[in-house]
Formats: sequence, C-alpha cells, structure tokens
Amino acid sequence: MTRPRACIMGHPVAHSRSPMLHGYWLRTLGIDGAYEFADVAPEDFAPFFRGLRRNGYVGGNITIPHKEAAFRLVDRREPAADAIGAVNCVWYEGDALVGSNTDWLGIVGSLDDIHPGWDKSGGRVVVLGAGGSARASVYAFRARKFSVALVNRTIARAEKLAAEFGPQVSAHGWEALPRLLTEADVLINNTSLGQQKFPQLEIDLAPMKASAIVYDAVYVPLETELLKAAKRAGHRTVGGLSMLLYQAVPGFAHWFGVTPKVTAEQRAILEADIRQKSGGSA
Repeated sequence: MTRPRACIMGHPVAHSRSPMLHGYWLRTLGIDGAYEFADVAPEDFAPFFRGLRRNGYVGGNITIPHKEAAFRLVDRREPAADAIGAVNCVWYEGDALVGSNTDWLGIVGSLDDIHPGWDKSGGRVVVLGAGGSARASVYAFRARKFSVALVNRTIARAEKLAAEFGPQVSAHGWEALPRLLTEADVLINNTSLGQQKFPQLEIDLAPMKASAIVYDAVYVPLETELLKAAKRAGHRTVGGLSMLLYQAVPGFAHWFGVTPKVTAEQRAILEADIRQKSGGSA
C-alpha cells in the first residue's frame, strides 16, 4: 500500500501550522504518512487540485486564496460546505473528490471537549462579524439548536447572512450589543479585532450572565484582551487555537484512517511556535 500523503494548498502557504499539527499526530500515532506544504499559484490551482490523487495525495486542506475555487471544483460537497459557502478540507470517496468545511466542527468540538455539557439546555449565542468565520459559527450553533444574534458594524452584511439561515438567526448593529449580551449563553468573536496588529475589541462584558462562555476565534495572541477580561469576570473561555486544533481532527481521520485526540503536549508545541513567531505575544 502506498504511503498516504495529504497537504495544505495555498499561496503563500509557508506560514501554515497545519503540517506541524498533523505531523504531531502522524508521529505519536506511529502512522507512516506525510502532511506537506503545497504552494500553488492561482493559475495552477485547478489542474493541481483536480489531479490530487495523480500527484500522490489522499486529500488535503485548502487555505487562501483557493477556497472559492475548491468550492467550485470538487465533485461533491457536504451540507456544511454548501451552507458555509467554503471548502477547506477534501478527501476521496471512490473516485469522487469530496469537499467539506471543518471550521464549524472546530467550534463545537472544542466546546464539547473543554466545557462538556455546554449545550445541554440550548440557548442563545451572539456572533460578532459576518464574514466566512462567522458563517461557520452560525452553522455550528444552529446545528446545536441555539438561536443566533449576528452583530456587525455593517448591518446589511449581517442581514444578508441571517436571511440565508432562517428565522432563528437575527441581524443587529453594534449598538444592540449591550442588550444582546444580557441574553447570551455564548459570545463568539469572529472578527479580526484583537488580533495582533489589529485594533482591540472593546466590549463591556458586565451585562453577561456568569454562566456564559466567551469564545475568541483569534489565536495570535494566544490570549486576547477579550479572553483576559472574560477570565477576570469569571466566565468560561475558549481561544482560537482550540478551533484550529479541533477543526483538523475530521480531515486527519479521512486521510489516515484514525480519529486523533487533541493533546496538551500538541497544544504546547503550537503555543511555543506562535509565541516565537509573534515576537513573544502570549
């Protein structure tokens, strides 16, 4: 049997931590496989992607700027990819190249593992942003029967997104946030605010109930000002590195035939790399 190989396709792609992440699982699970960088220019993407198996790959991940092209080029898409509007993970089923979006599984998978039972009584989530990451959040929380309040500075974008997901998703401007926070069981930041080299996300968390969870999809820095404030206020939290780790699980399972576990050692390796490459930012 040929040695299974997967890859991360992007341009540029050398910054991706996916090879480090999947390489850890290959090593610790004793699997004779490989996960590689594939820097593919946009003009070369279609032939490379459609010829993945010919190039020796069992599948892979897709990152900027190829997600829209991958969405169009797969043979079949899973419902999550259709709803979110992006493909970030592909594998073969027979001769068919199947496209999925695992970002939503990164969100619910990390919550399930870090805060077991978080969704047992349902509730309401406030999602900040209306881009691709926010779409994954809406899909994730609707899958767990939460109602969703989308908050975005440009309300028209939030309204467009809300309309695609039905009556349990509502759109709001930023001025509605204090009122919405009083009802929130989860707050998730899907904007770039708080990310290194971006402005801080300035939110007063005082209106939130003590039991609410605060999730920040940003992972550089590892602990954003939002997460620090949430911890000071006694809230349960989840950082963006968790989303990155848990979204990788289903792809690895498809490519290498084993469902891996996220470990403390693996997390520590990625945290050290992030600190080193972001000038010591924690």
